[in-house]
Amino acid sequence: MNHADLPEIQYTVWPADLHGHHFRVKLFIANPDPEGQVLQMPAWIPGSYLIRDFSKQIESIEAYSSAGTRKKIALERIDNDHWRLPPVNGPVEILSTVYAFDSSVRAAYLDTERAFFNATSLCLAVKGQEDLPCSLAITAPELAFADHWTVQTTLREVKTDVRGFGFYLAQNYGDLIDHPVAMGDFQIVHWKSNGVAHRMAIQGCNHIIDAKRLVDDLQAICTSTINLFEPKTKRAPFGEYLFLVNAVLNGYGGLEHRNSTALLCRRDQIPQENILCEETAYREFLGLCSHEYFHAWLVKRIQPKAFQPYDLAKRNHTRLLWVFEGFTSYYDDLQLLRSKRIDLKTYLKLVADNWNGILRSPGRQKQSLADSSFDAWTKYYQADENTPNAVVSYYGKGALLALGLDLQIRTFSKGKQSLDDLMRLLWHKHGSNGIAEDGLDDLIFELLGEGFSKTWHEIKTRYIFGVEDIPLQKWLGSTLVSVKPKSLSTLEKRKLQFGMRHTDANGWLKVTHVLDGGLAQAAGLAAGDLLASLDGQRITSARWDRVLGSLSENTHTRITFYRDDLEHERMVSLQSSPVPAQYELIPKKDA
Repeated sequence: MNHADLPEIQYTVWPADLHGHHFRVKLFIANPDPEGQVLQMPAWIPGSYLIRDFSKQIESIEAYSSAGTRKKIALERIDNDHWRLPPVNGPVEILSTVYAFDSSVRAAYLDTERAFFNATSLCLAVKGQEDLPCSLAITAPELAFADHWTVQTTLREVKTDVRGFGFYLAQNYGDLIDHPVAMGDFQIVHWKSNGVAHRMAIQGCNHIIDAKRLVDDLQAICTSTINLFEPKTKRAPFGEYLFLVNAVLNGYGGLEHRNSTALLCRRDQIPQENILCEETAYREFLGLCSHEYFHAWLVKRIQPKAFQPYDLAKRNHTRLLWVFEGFTSYYDDLQLLRSKRIDLKTYLKLVADNWNGILRSPGRQKQSLADSSFDAWTKYYQADENTPNAVVSYYGKGALLALGLDLQIRTFSKGKQSLDDLMRLLWHKHGSNGIAEDGLDDLIFELLGEGFSKTWHEIKTRYIFGVEDIPLQKWLGSTLVSVKPKSLSTLEKRKLQFGMRHTDANGWLKVTHVLDGGLAQAAGLAAGDLLASLDGQRITSARWDRVLGSLSENTHTRITFYRDDLEHERMVSLQSSPVPAQYELIPKKDA
């Protein structure tokens, strides 16, 4: 196809150097701003709230006039992410070389085994023309061993070969960056949920995947989620959906898009033929799939007004991530239960594990859910050794808040309504327009009336904008669930009292986090310290549990550690100290 048959904004991406991990990218602009066209590389990618400075991977960038004789044009660097063309007559081309070796779901990657990219990592935005349609041409690698590579994406195909290489069309720049692209060898499973075509394309597994099991489970989860939002029409908001999975030795995460998601998981989390699949690991993978799929409604279509439109040059703050991520975290496992992928006992353990994890975090007493959402860019996504003491997770506590609100709605309405009804109202009211920071107030009052206002005001004041613990033990008055204090072993209690997180460092036990109020903090330990001994007993990662469990209560013990290669010694009292409350949830028929 030639330029005349394509939109005014055209991108071409070559996997040019598989060994050196370089994409070549060409941007054709038919009608640049006559006063000097500005170009921008996004500083972050929607769904991952951290300034990532994708421009740092651009190794070379040049501009040429495409009108008449092809001439090189000076390209002015304005700042870290912006360039400006001089006034020119006629079309121009921008050629760039981008280094791509980030194996996460957020950026771009290229080697001899696979290629992956989000357009935010490769494609410059043409300022002032972001709303125009644009095309993306994806070319095949020239190396012979990549002749079998195919392309997996949900971008609209215009003219492609049987392997998927060729031309694609996006409605605008925002649409372009919302469709990740993967290339290479895939194992693919297909299914339909409520008549909508779904597929999962998996890379990285060394054995044949268990396609039947994956299809059975994913179809059930996707169908259940569609039916949650549209119980009457049972209609999905997309014409197709794609799960892009990169299976690796170690890794976990996902990034949501309108019609697809990019997932990173361990190979042992994927069921494969002749390979033992650990059920907990596979359930975690299904939970990740459920979470990112739920985002196709909540955050990709239902959005905070603060994200409309996204400003990809700076941080976009909202105090509502506890809704968009926390509620999604509540529903991801709930949908596994509803689709019969897990039983009630397993589900309640997942809820209790999350609840107990939040109760073990000192940061919950300092940071509110609203502030956690607002500060995601700096405090949550830039975690350090003090993060557990200063931050509460809007994922984890947001999920507990969703459960608590669900329980309160059910109690108030005498079982006639639930959080599901609020989610459906949110979908129908704001599925195509943004919700204000206080927009949930009106929806709750529309659903439940002014009689719920006192309860909602208390929830907001104490648990969303305040730092009080959500009283699930009080609200879980269900006839189905029993709440009990968790029975802890002596070793478990001692670990909670000690208040320390650690890792292995060549046989040494290396401190990574010291929690407020714990014995480790009282002893003066700090992140980076290497523990040598407790009460004269040598400490290693392998011996930590044995030594810690052997110490007697109500005694003093000597702690020896190294900091900056200098030996330090401290005495600490092992007198009984408070242990964070921990709970277990049990189906009452098993209690």
